[in-house]
Amino acid sequence: MITGFVISYNRVEFFLYSKIRLAGMVMSEPFVHLHTHTEFSLLDGACRIKDLIKKAVECDMPALAITDHGAMYGNISFYSEARAAGIKPILGCEVYVARQSRTRRDPQFDKEQFHLVLLAKNENGYKNLIKLVSIAYSEGFYYKPRVDKELLSQYSDDLIALTACLGGEVPSYILRGNIDQAQRSLGDYIDIFGRDNLYLELQENGMPEQQPVNKELIRLAGQTGLKLVATNDIHYLDAKDADSHDVLLCIQTNSTLSNPDRYRLPTREFYFKTPQQMAELFAYVPEALENTIEIAERCNVEFDFTQSKLPDPGVPMGASPDQYMTDEARIGLASRMGGSIHDDYLKQFEYECEIINQCGFALYMLIVRDFTDFARKSGIYVGVRGSAAGSLVCYGLGITDVDPIEYGLAFERFLNPERIEMPDVDLDIQDDRRDELIQYVCDKYGRDHVGQIATFGSLKARAAVRDCGRVLGVELADVDRICKMIPTVPTGITIEQAMAENPELKAAYDDSKETRRLIDTALTLEGLNRNAGVHAAGVLISADPLINHVPVQQGNKGESVAQLAKNDIARVGLLKMDFLGLANLTILADAIKNVKRTSGIDLDVFEFPLDDPKVFEMLGRGDTNGVFQLEGDGMRRSVVDLKPNSVRELAAIVALYRPGPMAFIPNFVRSKFGQEPINYLHPSLEPILEETYGVICYQEQVLRIARAIGGFTMGQADVLRKAMSSKNREIMDKQREKFLQGAKSNGVPERIAAKIYEQVEPFAGYAFNKAHAVCYAFLAYRTAYMKANYPVEYYAALLSANMDDKEKLGIYIEDSRRIGIKLLPPDVNAGGVEFEVEDGGIRFGLSAIKGCGRGIIEGIVAARQAGGAFRDLFDFCERVQDHTPINKSALECLIKVGAFESVWSNRAQLMEMLPDATSAAANKMRDQKTGQGGLFGDDSFAGGAGLDLSKYKHISDFNHQEILTIEKDLTGLYLSGHPLERMRGYLEKNCTATASTYKGLENDQECVIGGIITDIRPKITKRGDKMAFVRIEDLSGTIPVTFFPQALKNCEPQLIKERIVTIKGRATHRERIIIDEESESQVEVEIRGESVTLVRTNNNGSNGNGYRTVHIRIKASNSDKLNLLKSLIEANPGNSPVFFWVFDESASRKVSTRFKVDASQRFVSEVDTLLGRDSLKII
Repeated sequence: MITGFVISYNRVEFFLYSKIRLAGMVMSEPFVHLHTHTEFSLLDGACRIKDLIKKAVECDMPALAITDHGAMYGNISFYSEARAAGIKPILGCEVYVARQSRTRRDPQFDKEQFHLVLLAKNENGYKNLIKLVSIAYSEGFYYKPRVDKELLSQYSDDLIALTACLGGEVPSYILRGNIDQAQRSLGDYIDIFGRDNLYLELQENGMPEQQPVNKELIRLAGQTGLKLVATNDIHYLDAKDADSHDVLLCIQTNSTLSNPDRYRLPTREFYFKTPQQMAELFAYVPEALENTIEIAERCNVEFDFTQSKLPDPGVPMGASPDQYMTDEARIGLASRMGGSIHDDYLKQFEYECEIINQCGFALYMLIVRDFTDFARKSGIYVGVRGSAAGSLVCYGLGITDVDPIEYGLAFERFLNPERIEMPDVDLDIQDDRRDELIQYVCDKYGRDHVGQIATFGSLKARAAVRDCGRVLGVELADVDRICKMIPTVPTGITIEQAMAENPELKAAYDDSKETRRLIDTALTLEGLNRNAGVHAAGVLISADPLINHVPVQQGNKGESVAQLAKNDIARVGLLKMDFLGLANLTILADAIKNVKRTSGIDLDVFEFPLDDPKVFEMLGRGDTNGVFQLEGDGMRRSVVDLKPNSVRELAAIVALYRPGPMAFIPNFVRSKFGQEPINYLHPSLEPILEETYGVICYQEQVLRIARAIGGFTMGQADVLRKAMSSKNREIMDKQREKFLQGAKSNGVPERIAAKIYEQVEPFAGYAFNKAHAVCYAFLAYRTAYMKANYPVEYYAALLSANMDDKEKLGIYIEDSRRIGIKLLPPDVNAGGVEFEVEDGGIRFGLSAIKGCGRGIIEGIVAARQAGGAFRDLFDFCERVQDHTPINKSALECLIKVGAFESVWSNRAQLMEMLPDATSAAANKMRDQKTGQGGLFGDDSFAGGAGLDLSKYKHISDFNHQEILTIEKDLTGLYLSGHPLERMRGYLEKNCTATASTYKGLENDQECVIGGIITDIRPKITKRGDKMAFVRIEDLSGTIPVTFFPQALKNCEPQLIKERIVTIKGRATHRERIIIDEESESQVEVEIRGESVTLVRTNNNGSNGNGYRTVHIRIKASNSDKLNLLKSLIEANPGNSPVFFWVFDESASRKVSTRFKVDASQRFVSEVDTLLGRDSLKII
């Protein structure tokens, strides 16, 4: 049984309390807010749940309702917060009601919906509300999740309904003057809910149109005997928040305050009013106030959070989960240790089993073991990251593969006996097979028992400033300046904390009215939820259908998604697993398959030697592209500096290379090589910190320091670590006192203990989980091992995994070429779906070509395997159509990139041939269907046989430049050479950064880049100045460059599309907003251009490119082309001298000419077209 707590609410106490209030024996008026929108009415409600509850307490309200729009994301959090504060929670939802059927989706009539407030009277009512909200998403979603009256009738038991705001059905018809329809609609709701469960909702919100509606509702109450209830449709907490709420609505609708037609609430009255304010507003109908208390008395939903809803993974009949888990883990651990468990391991094992069983988590461990067992038996690569690797029981059960004792990992980071919470095992799964594991879970426990988890992107500090800046019309440059003053470390820092820590930000706030308004607005919206999405990894599993416990909605792929915040999952007793698809595991699995395919060797990643010098030599020289966690220029530099020689050192660099701790990498490196002494404040610290050369890298080290110096248990030490991370000064002061007292008891002088605490405190906020770092280090090592020992097989897998990312694909291909791996061109007679190893090189994957989907390529491969190599285009079309429908557009793409050159070398002729080939194939298929095969029962005219193909011979092929352009467009790469290949030496000599390295530049670091200008996009700023966004392409990819107005004035004449340039500039770091629950922004690097130099290949050397002469090879037999060549040269006058090399079968001779030419890319392409590729060289 999962331990927890039962919250019950004394209904008698509430009844007596409310009656005393009604009798006037307390100061406040009798009133409860029943129509309230929290932050989970996304970008519409601006009330944080904690603040709402606090306000209710301040107003002496006995209860409070939550009624978010169409969803129930916040109900469990609201329930828990309210109970903790002594407020009775009333759980509800303001649902959307379809105007007719929930299944109708007529754009003319169904874009608009009615509103209806529903409140749960008890647990059964809450379950019915869950079903209504869930079905509204699964069956009724059209702009909004909609119910209809049929559905309301089916699930109306134990629900109270309020007629809602002016958007409600009855008020809407009253507002239109259609009283008869209002009465009919009211009759429908009476039939659905019963007269005792339907209330007519009055509001006093300052809207003129509300008054006649209220008047008619009061009349209807008298006519029907229904009761009235007063609400205020709360959207924000205080009256002063109306302006910031207006900004929030602009964020929702992507509008600005300067737009007079923007969507906004019509008055400033939609805030949390006190009972006294409500009493004044509704003095003319006091019973409407009293009825809020009556409704609160009737609503009594109670949850038992101690009830586990974990499924049974298959515990044998008669066995308890506790004993079964212990036995299985003991057997597994003994097997790993050669048959018997060593004493020190046995002691730890028994300690962990006791804790796990006491906490009721044995069933959880068995469920996780079942997943990992299935994955491994199915050949699915999985890896556990995070704190689970610190558990010896997980190691024994086969959940993890890292020996936690050997690597000094802490069980208490996984499960802390001092603070019992559901443990968390995060599984990394090869991403191309993640769906198989989820399908297994669905098959085992039932599809309706399994779902995914909602995640919420929030307006964190920088995101709030950016969004508010846009809405308020603040210049982007000013917004950027303010955002950069807000630190990114520690994660989750608030604007208020940033103001306290950064004097520059405080000064900007004090000195500028505009900045003050921006920050004040952002402060009011910071932390609010921005949007809901599907958690990238979270999977929810229940013993019975999810809809019995939580509302669900549909994700983009039709998957069920629980409407619960991640932290609420454990509260309701459901099992949450993180199944994170990881491309690196797919790459590793595919690389190992490639090795098996090419050499017959069966590799086992768990058998890789961990001390391979080849691996560490490769890493030490910075060859880290494609290595898990070690890519990127900053990390590459750190790895080169450290020259790691063990998995432990890889773990350390993974832990240190993050904002904050990376400042200590130089100390770590110098200490390793004896260039800096290691000083320990106390001898007890040496065994804890010696493996990291005196630098605190890991959370586990913080725990062990607290134990060794402060006398804490490991569980208490983890509480201390969390307190330090929270930055809560009150809690930290208490923990500090406890630490110093414990140190004193251990004989550590107070002065030394205080220094140690001060040293540890900042690290606790960003120290890395060692178990996580070690797991990542093992995967980093294994990918590096494959790259070092099986580079061709590894790169084939790496390129296949990145086919959709043309930028990375270009970098990896350039990288593979650098180490001598040959990239073979796409070929319908050789290539497959993905990149494949062939003759010591890598054959280009056909599905990496634009327009060539996986299904089409699989059909091509199937046809080739069935009938052998294709003879020509006609043969190809006839045979492939038997396996997949012929897609003319896909065939054009294959032709244009040269995939048919093994059967016909002229691409332009193939393009001309294609309509005839597809027509012939269609005719053959038609004849086969009608039984009219070849006249003599043979295939004498199959493919191109018997056809006159000479009619295409007059068509000239595309020139070299055209081919390169086409290849780039269709693959993102140049396959037949690179326009800059002749410039490689010059660019390497004169440029300090490339497309593969510029992202590692420091902010404002000076650099020189070079390449072809591929795109220029001018823009006019708000001040009317012209700036430009430019893209430069070099040999490894593209680089974005921004020219601000002043720089553009100087550089614009040199910014010419398709010209080769070098650009001097500075790196600029920008934050891109990420909408998820983990982080608010991601640093993007671009170059701020300052000057531009045109590079001309006709240069005499003055610009340093070293290209002086043009050498053209021409066959003696091609003398007829000399006049054409002369015309080309004369049409491109320049400064580079031209030499002819005339050759025949026996000799060649150099001929000087009087010509000087501008050896531009256009000229080079034209010569190649005339004389053949590689006829010209520039020296």
